[in-house]
Amino acid sequence: MGLYEAWKRIAFDTMGQTVSRIWDIYLPLEKKVYESILREKCTRVEGTVKELAARFNMTTLQVCAFFDGINEAVDGLPDLEDMEEDTAVAFDIEYERLYKQMVEYKAEKLYSLPEWDNVIEPDRQKELYSEQKNSRTVVREAAKVGRNAACPCGSGKKFKQCCGK
Repeated sequence: MGLYEAWKRIAFDTMGQTVSRIWDIYLPLEKKVYESILREKCTRVEGTVKELAARFNMTTLQVCAFFDGINEAVDGLPDLEDMEEDTAVAFDIEYERLYKQMVEYKAEKLYSLPEWDNVIEPDRQKELYSEQKNSRTVVREAAKVGRNAACPCGSGKKFKQCCGK
């Protein structure tokens, strides 16, 4: 079993719900990693999983969880499922992309860190926040189907008795 699979087994129960005692330990560590990266203005992270775990004062399982969280905001991260302690990891950090990803995931404890001011001007942070929030706004082009109107799927039934259930 790989490290990431081992992390998922301890961090989530059989129903896929988070195990709070595990996350209560992990989340403050994750916050410290981001504070450190932002404070140092680190633009590249590299090393083996084991080396990065030591650098960030985490276990190898916790550093895999960190990689899972940052995965969509960076390019070049190895497949999480294949990670072992000796897996080489190297990725560049694009701060604006990372900030927007945190906004998308509603990770307020991370995107509101004061260390962001070291890498992105506060006015730009506001712009990025607005861009990200507005990017998920859905504009409905078709009129809303009334509950008693014919279902648009063509079944001949009322919408409330067909697709509107």
